[in-house]
Amino acid sequence: MLAEQAQTTAHLVSFSRSGDGTLLIRIAGAWRLRHGMPTASAVAGEFAPPSPPRRVAFEASGLTRWDSSLVNFVNQVNQLCHERSIEIDLSGLPAGLQRLVKLAEAMPEKKEARAPERRAGWIERIGIATIGLNQSAGEFFGFLGEIAVAFVSMARGKARYRGSDLIEIIQQCGANALGIVTLISYLVGTIVAFMGAVQLQRFGAGIYVADLVAIGIIREMGAMMTGIIMAGRTGAAFAAQLGTMKVTQEIDALTTMGVSPIEFLVLPRVIALVLMMPLLCLYADFVGVLGGASVSVGMLGISFHAYVRQSAHAVTLTDLAGGLLKATVYGGLVAYAGCLRGFQCGGSSASVGIAATEAVVTGIVMIVVACGIFAVVFHVLDL
Repeated sequence: MLAEQAQTTAHLVSFSRSGDGTLLIRIAGAWRLRHGMPTASAVAGEFAPPSPPRRVAFEASGLTRWDSSLVNFVNQVNQLCHERSIEIDLSGLPAGLQRLVKLAEAMPEKKEARAPERRAGWIERIGIATIGLNQSAGEFFGFLGEIAVAFVSMARGKARYRGSDLIEIIQQCGANALGIVTLISYLVGTIVAFMGAVQLQRFGAGIYVADLVAIGIIREMGAMMTGIIMAGRTGAAFAAQLGTMKVTQEIDALTTMGVSPIEFLVLPRVIALVLMMPLLCLYADFVGVLGGASVSVGMLGISFHAYVRQSAHAVTLTDLAGGLLKATVYGGLVAYAGCLRGFQCGGSSASVGIAATEAVVTGIVMIVVACGIFAVVFHVLDL
């Protein structure tokens, strides 16, 4: 690559010296904006001691075509000559090029034209961050209010969305997610069982691995892992879909036709994920307990029947209902985060990827915060 650039530079510009100390710059070929074009740094080497030129001239008989790349090159050489008090002769250049170089020389950039760069003080930075946080909170709760209004319209039978879209989104959120939910839930169940077995075997209490896995999976891990999976899978998909629709102005078209984008696009997605999350959580609980059973049977020698019986004694109906309640809330949070970030997407294609990333991060953070709130509330209620 460097050799090709050197050949290109040599083909476009060359130098020669005369006896009176004149540096003749020969310009030839087609000058077009592209990578590897000659720069004034090549001329600067000719100005180095011990024999800098007294005069610089141009010869452009071999020039075929030129654009702003040649104007920039000659202007840079002109500036180098003025800085070193070297005479420069532009008469060998095309007339149009001479006029452009003289115009650039006559109208130099004003130093005061650019605003001086200023580093904001810490008080100003705190104020800017506070204003941004306030705007984000306003958008967050404003979007939540719009969804609440859409649910009221649905309860009154006036919400406008297609039932076929709802069925399709239900399939995407439910049946199509079974594979990844199965894999993650089984692995989490086996990991929890293995960690418990290593410790409980020391005390001869291997049977209590069933209690550990059942309580951990059904009360907390099943709902949380399912929520995180759906945040990375479905929440990002919602944000990407809605972000693309915003970039292509489909959302604006719905608004122009008098159709609420919240009702038509957001409502089916929130309903689908809220309906599917408890079912996916119930399935994840079953697969996670099955993963714990595989470790207990294979590592501890506990019979499958004894494992199931011990798990049934350890878990209450309140534990199961609490896990399903958490999953329902997590589903609503994931759908909300994905739709919110999709509607906040910018107008470029790169913004779609950013919106999908922000949807995943927002969804996971909201799930973790909700999990902490549930833990405190369940403790206060003694559940």
